[in-house]
Amino acid sequence: MATTYTNGGLDVGLNADRAFFHRTFEQLRAAFARHKVYRSTVNELSALSDRSLGDLGITRGAIKRVARETAYD
Repeated sequence: MATTYTNGGLDVGLNADRAFFHRTFEQLRAAFARHKVYRSTVNELSALSDRSLGDLGITRGAIKRVARETAYD
């Protein structure tokens, strides 16, 4: 006597959930990586003197904008 079992499409549902989780995790990882670039850029530019920033063509007030452009564009 042969017995056949079915999971009623459970594998498809689990694969879809796994793909959703993987996609969401990758988006989160990428967001954290971009934020890390932003923070390190702000920290590095903030550590420079006004003269060094001027040599780069950046004002102290533009540091966050430059960091945002670097990380998110």
